[in-house]
Amino acid sequence: MVLSGGALITSQALVARYAGAVETKDLFGKAAVGATKEPVSDIKGPLDILLVGIDPRDASSPPLSDSIIVVHIPKDLKQAYLFSIPRDLRVEIPPFPKGNFAGGTDKINSAMSYGSRLGNGKYDAAQGFDLLAKTVSKLTGIKEFDAGAIINFHGFKDIVDAMGGVTMTIDQNVKSEHLKPDGKTRDRRPECADHSCEHPYIGPQAEYKKGTYHLEGWQALDYVRQRYGLPRVDYDRQRHQQQFIKAMAEQALSKNVVTNPIKLDQVLRAAGDALIFDGNGHNVVDWGLALRNLRSDDMTLVKLPGSSLTSGGSYLGEQFDASAEEFFASVRNDSVASFLVDNPGFLQKL
Repeated sequence: MVLSGGALITSQALVARYAGAVETKDLFGKAAVGATKEPVSDIKGPLDILLVGIDPRDASSPPLSDSIIVVHIPKDLKQAYLFSIPRDLRVEIPPFPKGNFAGGTDKINSAMSYGSRLGNGKYDAAQGFDLLAKTVSKLTGIKEFDAGAIINFHGFKDIVDAMGGVTMTIDQNVKSEHLKPDGKTRDRRPECADHSCEHPYIGPQAEYKKGTYHLEGWQALDYVRQRYGLPRVDYDRQRHQQQFIKAMAEQALSKNVVTNPIKLDQVLRAAGDALIFDGNGHNVVDWGLALRNLRSDDMTLVKLPGSSLTSGGSYLGEQFDASAEEFFASVRNDSVASFLVDNPGFLQKL
């Protein structure tokens, strides 16, 4: 939505609504060190944006980052490169005094949970985002992110529905672990009521077959969240999520959204419910205007090579191949285009 925001801005009233609809918070811990809330600078490339998808939880439950995507935009602002971090990637998580976390090695999706601790059984996703951002920075060498967003998965479903659905190409047959063919939650095994089972559900499953389909919100969200039963598990899911984001951008720019005031207003309201944004002092409209020339065709999806990490036959998580560091260096040097020419295997298939 941010990448295509420039095309959505058609009047001063709409600008005000769009800017005010999206919740803004300090996601990078700058307020804690006395940083100004004024814009840090004009929005100029190169840019790095961190997007984190979570399930909605109450303040008494620690948030988990089910989806971690970095968007790199070169200096000329003419492309956007998207790459995903596997949720089970084993990484070094730095110490984080605000969350009373001493640091250690764990799966990267735990970083947000560790960082979110407020004490007394309370948690804050925005504070957790800060530790996750620091963890991703340590992994990639990106010194700091220019913007970040927390995406509420259930809210994303509402955005898709507000747009009238989304057209996606499904590249492999997938069965839903969670939902029935009618979109309702599958029945849970009685012995799994305490959420201790890896596969707690029984009964009919929603299915998504290879081909191009126009999906409702619940179908699109369910499809991109599946990883059980897929040959490459989380790597397949990462690809599907990247494809979903690109399809969303294309749908947002379609004429039946941009030129339909009622539908456009519904999309903006749904976006406000789905996002928490930190633009380093710039609101989401500022970012939309800065990136107004980007289109879905300018978005390149990148896959990072990795494999499972085991010890004594036990699964510990995922690990990147050594070549991933070469890609991270190209992000830091703003030379991703040249890197992909020399390493076409990093290009994600659509």
